[in-house]
Amino acid sequence: MRTQNKFRQLPVLALALLLSACGAKEAKKPPRIPEVGYVVMTAQTVPLVIELSGRTSAYETSDVRPQVNGVIKARQFVEGSLVKQGQTLYEIDPSLYRAAVSQAEANLANAQATLETAQAKAARYKPLADIEAVSKQDYSDAKAAAGVAVAQVAQFKAALETARINLRFTSVPAPISGRIGRSLVTTGGLVTTGQTNPLAQIQRLDPIFVDIQQSSSDLVTLRRELSAGGVTASSAAVRLTLEDGSDYPLTGHVQFAEPVVDPNTGTVTLRAAFPNPQGLLLPGMYVRTRLAQAAAPNAILAPQQGVSRDPRGNATVYLVGPGDKAVLRTVKADRTIGDKWLVTSGLEVGDKVIVEGLDKVKPNQPLHPVPAGSAPRHGGGAGGPGGKAGGKGDGPARPGR
Repeated sequence: MRTQNKFRQLPVLALALLLSACGAKEAKKPPRIPEVGYVVMTAQTVPLVIELSGRTSAYETSDVRPQVNGVIKARQFVEGSLVKQGQTLYEIDPSLYRAAVSQAEANLANAQATLETAQAKAARYKPLADIEAVSKQDYSDAKAAAGVAVAQVAQFKAALETARINLRFTSVPAPISGRIGRSLVTTGGLVTTGQTNPLAQIQRLDPIFVDIQQSSSDLVTLRRELSAGGVTASSAAVRLTLEDGSDYPLTGHVQFAEPVVDPNTGTVTLRAAFPNPQGLLLPGMYVRTRLAQAAAPNAILAPQQGVSRDPRGNATVYLVGPGDKAVLRTVKADRTIGDKWLVTSGLEVGDKVIVEGLDKVKPNQPLHPVPAGSAPRHGGGAGGPGGKAGGKGDGPARPGR
């Protein structure tokens, strides 16, 4: 019976020895070097985009005002419609002004007749004065009367022209082309040349202005960077985001910046012009603008997933260093450009920034670096750029790797 129990214990002992041997081999196996994906840093010219608030305003605004006194006889436009420059908007009763024209024409005709008589008399007196048939004084008086008649003709011509202008002003024209608002006077209303309220207002909305408010401190910083050569000026193309969050499809351009700072808000107004063919933008709308006033030459952009912050808030990146070892470096990254950080110091062209497999990376750790987005060397392995962090086991090597 004892011999039989010994033979039964032999397979158990053998299995224990085999498992012990395997455990020893597993313990002696060196730790696997993590595989990481990197991106090579390059230099490029990067526009420095800022986002500012703004309000729309009409490109041109003109009040419709009467040039003569009178009673409104008719209104010749539809409120809220588009009108063209020179189009008749109102008609003022022209009766008195037609009469003034007729009177001025009669005065001119009388002056012209007087002129003819005075000139004829002066012409007859001239040879008589030469032979002393009339006195020289009489000839001088006739000549002077002809000169006065010439001046009177010019005076009455000017009066006739004035009367005709006033008659023309009884048809009130549109001073500019644009969209006209509501009429502030009705048919039968009395209007005068010095009245406070206009008859109506016209606004030109295509193109349209957007007044952008920028902090004076930001403007000073920009000008300092431009003077130092850190950035270069760029053509300030502007994009708009409307009040409902949608993007305006057309691009505008900055026209000028006011040379003074508003003491109440501490801002400088930039004015941009936008095409507005559909009339989507109306004066007084609040919008968000995006524009690039400058561009950074030879700038380095690092992917956001490769940049982290230490406990002090400093930006850090891991690089593939000499001998394929991880190098932790502190960089200066204060601005985002899209999905990347603009790095102003700490990185150089050609540096390999690790963006994949960072959860297994420590300073001075050996690495298996591959370009970001490459297929992992070990299927599903931990730390590989294509696998999930924290996986177990080593899969078979992929063909061709």
